[in-house]
Amino acid sequence: MTNWKVILNIAKTHLLTKMKSTATATLGVTFGIGAYITMVSFMTGLNTMLDDLVLNQTPHIHIYNEIEPTLQQPIDKFKEYENALNVIHSVRPKHSQLKIHNALPILKSLKKDENVKGATPQIRAQIFYMSGSIELGGSLLGVDIMEEVRLSNFRDNIIKGSAEALKNNDNGILLGSGLAKKMSLSVGNRVQISTVAGNIFPLKIVGIYQSGVAEIDNVQSFSNLKSVQRILGETNSYITDINVKLLDIDKAVPMANLLEKQYNIKATDINEANAQFETGTSIRNLITYAVSITLLIVAGFGIYNILNMLIYEKMKDIAILKATGFSGRDVQLIFMSQAMLIGIVGGLLGLFVGLGLSVLIDNAPFNTEALPTITTYPVNFEIGYYIIGITFALLSTFVAGYLPSKKAKNIDPVRIIRGT
Repeated sequence: MTNWKVILNIAKTHLLTKMKSTATATLGVTFGIGAYITMVSFMTGLNTMLDDLVLNQTPHIHIYNEIEPTLQQPIDKFKEYENALNVIHSVRPKHSQLKIHNALPILKSLKKDENVKGATPQIRAQIFYMSGSIELGGSLLGVDIMEEVRLSNFRDNIIKGSAEALKNNDNGILLGSGLAKKMSLSVGNRVQISTVAGNIFPLKIVGIYQSGVAEIDNVQSFSNLKSVQRILGETNSYITDINVKLLDIDKAVPMANLLEKQYNIKATDINEANAQFETGTSIRNLITYAVSITLLIVAGFGIYNILNMLIYEKMKDIAILKATGFSGRDVQLIFMSQAMLIGIVGGLLGLFVGLGLSVLIDNAPFNTEALPTITTYPVNFEIGYYIIGITFALLSTFVAGYLPSKKAKNIDPVRIIRGT
């Protein structure tokens, strides 16, 4: 029967008599685990922030009328050319309306769907912004502002003014920050907009909107749905886009396909709209985990080397232990116990080091004009990373201790005492 008290006392004595080697091995585990937790927490936090910036501004399904060439050309209607190779040059897009046919019934149907969190109508209008002698081309989006706030992080991107101010002002506008800077305008000022038809309307700036994407902020602004309908001279049924948010994002692809067939309209799911971004996120995550795992493996090799050297230094001690009645298994357990003690102490210290560094990074100021709502570096404090860290510390020290301890188990004490 194994006497664990004796084995652990001997293991502790070996570790304490070689404090330099013990401290080196422990610190190897500590900084390996600490570096892993710090890196994976920071990188996944950064990826989450980038995902939120893009995905929160992208609907799960975007419904609109797409301008495209007519699939059936006049020559296709002649039966004598039915089986011929017809080559047509300079195909023009078919004449079609920008508005969605039966938009209001579609919206009503979507809002009743149990899979839909919300559906918001939009009107996209091409306009010119005029302030004094300055005239800039851009777009004006008519929105249901409070629904946009409920379904996305829209409010976080309003750096001046408020969503409520736009809701309460029929002639209000949330001006893009790039446009406001170019035209030297701020909240309370007025800006004139001109439609493609040449009609001019004055709007009061009730807020400044900044998405963090310069190409958007330099051309895009928001107003109330009814205000844009009035500016374009359209009825209440005039809607050019419908944005759908689902309760489960994984259902976006099949539902988009269903909506296209059901209403004969273009429906783009979030995966299709952000395919390149998703690829970038996957690659960043892959690099993060690859580097983190490498750090842990390097720490494991350090433990192996130190325990291997410790066995060579303790050859005579091993011979004495075996000569006094300790079995090979007992000797193996002694060195395995040393490895596990190093793993436990180093792993716990590594958790605290990783947590401490993560907290420091999380509180470090991060100021950029592109992201006004983010004031500190993003860090992900998910408990799973800490569980993985301590698990790997114990696993790596177990593997690193097993091989040298197996060698100690098979040492012949007679040959060591004889010095051969």
